Parts: sequence; structure tokens; C-alpha cells
Amino acid sequence: MLCTFAALGLLGCEIIEKVPEKPKSERASGTGITLDVDPIMRGTVGAEAIMVGINPTVVRGYGIVVGLKGTGGRLMPAEVRAALLQEIARRGVADALKAELGMTPEQFLNSEDTAVVVVEGVIPPGAPKGSKFDLRVSALPGTDSTSLEGGRLYSCDLHPGPLLIGSRQAAIIASASGNVFINPFIEPGATARDSVNRLVGRILDGGIATKDMPVKLRLANSSTSRARTIQSALNSVFPREPHQGRETAHGENADSIAITIPPSYRKRTEEFLQLLRHASLDISAPEANALAVRRALVANPGSSADACWRFKAIGKRAIPVIQDLYDYVEVAPRLAALEAGAYLDDPTTADSLLAMAQTADMTNRLSAIELLRKLGTNPKVDLSLRLLLDDKEPDVRLAAYETLVARKDPTIGRMSIDGKFEVDLVPSSQPMLYVSQSGKPKIAVFGNGISVDRPITLLAWSDRLIVRGDIDEDKLTVAYRPAPGASQEVQQVRPELSEFIPFLGHQTSVEKPFPGLGLTYGETVGALHLLWRQGFLKSDFKAEQDRVLAAILRNQREDERLDRLELEPEVIEPARAADGTALDGSSSDLAAIPSPAESPEPVASPLVPRDTVPR
Repeated sequence: MLCTFAALGLLGCEIIEKVPEKPKSERASGTGITLDVDPIMRGTVGAEAIMVGINPTVVRGYGIVVGLKGTGGRLMPAEVRAALLQEIARRGVADALKAELGMTPEQFLNSEDTAVVVVEGVIPPGAPKGSKFDLRVSALPGTDSTSLEGGRLYSCDLHPGPLLIGSRQAAIIASASGNVFINPFIEPGATARDSVNRLVGRILDGGIATKDMPVKLRLANSSTSRARTIQSALNSVFPREPHQGRETAHGENADSIAITIPPSYRKRTEEFLQLLRHASLDISAPEANALAVRRALVANPGSSADACWRFKAIGKRAIPVIQDLYDYVEVAPRLAALEAGAYLDDPTTADSLLAMAQTADMTNRLSAIELLRKLGTNPKVDLSLRLLLDDKEPDVRLAAYETLVARKDPTIGRMSIDGKFEVDLVPSSQPMLYVSQSGKPKIAVFGNGISVDRPITLLAWSDRLIVRGDIDEDKLTVAYRPAPGASQEVQQVRPELSEFIPFLGHQTSVEKPFPGLGLTYGETVGALHLLWRQGFLKSDFKAEQDRVLAAILRNQREDERLDRLELEPEVIEPARAADGTALDGSSSDLAAIPSPAESPEPVASPLVPRDTVPR
């Protein structure tokens, strides 16, 4: 396994050694602790200090979803209602509600077009202010709301830790807003006719961190001179960049060093933290350090993950030392060297990685393709990746596509549909549709000229969507009602997906008068999935697995136990799960507001489940 997968991320992996917990009095007095580190880590920052603030942070808050077309509800705990009314007053939107909707704040909360929800997300470790992340949105337990479908979340605040109200909650560290994305494989509006839970949705890239997530180094042994050595080494490896507020490492005292994420790493904070931990304290002899790591790696291949990061942290001067490992007989050292070489943009890794991408086992094929995105301009690499778009394995095609997108390959066409979602056109002899369920909403169409099959008569969504077309007709006729009882719109569109998908999502306007239905991203994906299920799209259908809930559940317990640096509330309460239960078994007179059940929403099974493979 390549050492990329040892990195910290939403997978919940540790990037520091476990340090035995000591009594607070002993820690506060500066008593030294012993770090049990691998020999390959000797002489690094990770051998001298532990990192604080390196775990993802689960954030929560209450919000209001609007635009629900009668599927909202008014039931909520009195404490929540009072808090939301106070928040509306604080934001100064009461007058806007009166002017735009003719409602008082109380009437607004009681409207059947609004629903009060719990909003949850996971902020990556070290994320700077302005970082975006996905959200999970769920109706309150016991609500009389029936669906969040088609709704939009008003801007609301998010806090770390358990879901509380009033002065007991922690400081605001993020905000949330955006269109709610319900499971796309459903019939819109059919709340009583399938098993899909429409009271749970997500908002892709809907969360924004409103402050930097602090990261610090705490020395295992208090020492002013050692702190200065670490600070100097880190500032040499990661010099201050333009628009960086202060140096990367800023010593606070003999025990603590504050870390500032450089701007160039702000979208890859986990990578930066790994490099920081594996940075050498002696920066005067990088080749000697690389040779020492190489010897340790060959002697103990089980240390390949740490060796890989050490090579990366040393930089390009490690390349001559590791090149002869690219063809090493033992797998772990070879993969560690190849990953480090690709990361350091050594073009001589290309041949070995391309061979691995074509002939290795599936895990290493996908890993090799991922590594190829790190190499600089190389026509041979791009040509080989394009050939992999025709591979018989769907996961290989997807990995090749994602790598080509990262390499900005011109053969991948991209369209933005009214800013709601993107459509990528991927040249391939293997027809396939791929839909994202995290990050930016995106649909990728694999295939040259893939079209809706004709003849077709499709009646969908209680006859609100009708698609007809004969085999000898150039265009499809589409009739659509935005809501039950609304007037029907009849338009025509070509059957090629390169035109049909934009037609589904585009909202006709004076500025852009071409035809369109104005469907949401979820509705567009749902329509395509229905066409596929009915046999009118001859292709594979792949959906990225929704990772938001899994990330929340993985990180919630560990996250709420952490030393949160400056993010703790003034009154420290026992760490709690989302349902208010104290994680340490203690009791308290503080009653947390209940949260929704922490279980994934059921998903409607497709007629051909073997072809819809979550990824």
C-alpha cells in the first residue's frame, strides 16, 4: 500500500504516536514525556514533539430550510424555537421577512414551506478560514416535516462539539448555507411511495470555516533551545510565503510552537501536517539524511510509510538517493520510493508507474494512476492515461479520468450548468455515467456521442415529467410540470447527453434564452438514473459514495475529546455524543437538545443493482 494512504484525513487515521495520558498537574509542570517513535523517525520533528489540533473537527448547528412547497413543519422544542427567534433578531432579518414574505418571524417558523434542521459537517485539520466542506442536513426528531427535497438552507452558524443552545455552546467556527441535495435515485415528491428518507440530505461544499483551525506543536521535553531549533528548521523548510500573516513556526514558549499553514498548502492541510511531522531537524545535509532513511527502509520495509514522507520532506535532493529503488524487488520500498519520486516530480518514475497502472493488481493500479497526477507535463503520461479511459474496469476508467482532470488534459470537456453543477465529457469506448456526491456537484459522461435511446415513452414523477421520441425523429419532446397542478411546459431537445443534461439543469432566462427545465442537481441525476433503469441509457452507472455521514460518525467521539486549543467554550462540560450522552459516562444537569438518529438514510434499490456501484 502506498504511503499516501497513511496520511491523516477524514479516514480518521492517526499521524502521531500515541502518548500515554498524564495527570494535568504533571503536564502543566513541564514534566517530560517519552515518545515511542520508529527508528526511521529519529532526528525529525515527530520525534521531539506531538501535534495538537490535527484531527478533523465535527461541527453542528440548527438551521432553517426554506422553499419546501408545503412539506415543512412547525413542531420543534421550545428551546430551539426561542434560540432561532433570537438568531433571526440578531441577524436583523425580521424586516426582510416582513417585506419579502409578509410574515413575522413566528409565522416564518410555523410555515409549511420551512423546516428546522440539524446541520452537521467535518472541518479538515488545520483548515484555514474560508475552507469549504460538505454538510449533512436532517430534520429534527419528531418533526411534522415530510421532506427537505428542493429546499435551501438559510445561512446559519456551526459550533464544535455537542449540539447545544445558548451560552453553553462553543464558539462559532463555521457557517452553512446552500441547496439541499436529497438522494438522487428517487422520485421527486413521492414521499409516500418509496423507502427513501427525504428528511435527510446534504449540501455539497455548503460549509465554510470562519476562522483558522489552530495547530500547535508541544515539545515532549520543555526546552527553549530545542524549541528554537525546531522553529528554525521548520521555517527553513517552509519559508514565509506572500500573504502569509506570520512565519510558519512561531515559538510561544519552551513547550509550545504555533503553526501557520502556508497559503500554498491551504487546500491540502493533511499533506502539510505530514510533511511537517517528518521534517528533519538537521537541514544542513539532506543527502545524508536521505541515505540514512534509505538504509532504514531497506532494513525494515514495514517503515515504508514514514520513509516515503521523510523523502518527501527532504525534497528534490532525495531524488538521486531513491531512484535505484524504483525497480527494487521488494514491493514496499519500491512503492515508497515511487510515490516520493512522483511527489517530487521526478520524470523517471513515469515508466514504472505506467507499467504498474496497466498490469499490477487493482489496488496498485489505482494507486499508480493517482500518483501520475503529481508528475509535470509529460505527453507520454497523458497519452497512456487516455488509453486507460477505455479499460474494461470501471474503477480504472474513473481513476484515469480524475487524474486527467487534475492534469488539466484538454480532451476532457467541461460545462457549467447555471453554476449549479458541472458536466464533464470524457472520450471513451466504454459508455458510463458517473455522479459525484461530495465536493462540487458533477456529472461525468463517458462515451462518444452517448444518447437517450429511441423509441422512448417515459412517464415519470406522477406524470410531471414525460419524455417521448420516435426512432426517426431528431429531437425528443419533453413535457414537464414543476409542481402538481402547475402548467405544463413542452420543449424539444436533442437526445445526445451532451445536450440533454444541460437542458435538464438549465433555467431559461432573458440572458440565456435557450431551452431548459431548471431541475436541481439531485433532480437531474434522478432523471438520468430513471432513464438508465428503464433501459433508455445503454451504459454503466456509477455514483460516488456519500462520505459526509461516515466522516461525522468516524470523528465525533475522538473530536469531542480533543484539546481544542482556542475553540473550547468557557464552561467545560463532559464530552458528549450528538444525542447528549456524556461519553465518559458522567451525568450533568445540562440537557442537550436531541439530534437525529445517526444512521444512514435508506437508498432505493435500482432494478439492476450490480451496475450501480458506490465509489
